[in-house]
Amino acid sequence: MPRIMGVDLPGRKRIEIALQYIYGVGPHVALEISKKAKIPVGTKADDLTDAHIAAITTMLQSDYTVEGDLRRLVASDVRRLTAIGCYRGLRHRRGLPVRGQRTKTNARTRKGRKSTVGAVRDKTQRKLAKA
Repeated sequence: MPRIMGVDLPGRKRIEIALQYIYGVGPHVALEISKKAKIPVGTKADDLTDAHIAAITTMLQSDYTVEGDLRRLVASDVRRLTAIGCYRGLRHRRGLPVRGQRTKTNARTRKGRKSTVGAVRDKTQRKLAKA
């Protein structure tokens, strides 16, 4: 199980798939990296040599923004949007969908579990709701 950029890559998977476990590396970038590092397509992650691992690591550090740096960049972008008070920033702050999706139905991933808002008619239920 090779370790690249602080991420343990699954050893039994092909290198093009295993590289995608790194935050910020998708299918296209993973294939591009494996070609630049001259790793044969279909090589398992366990079969990588130390030279291959070193080549991948240097390539990721020099040419791409991945893992911690990318997470920090995304978080700062969201923080900037909320600070200037734009529409997207407000949606982030309220925990609602940001990219124009409907919220009357669906959107449960962003909104969380459904909670009924309104009057509670039963007296015992009302006491439980206050507590």
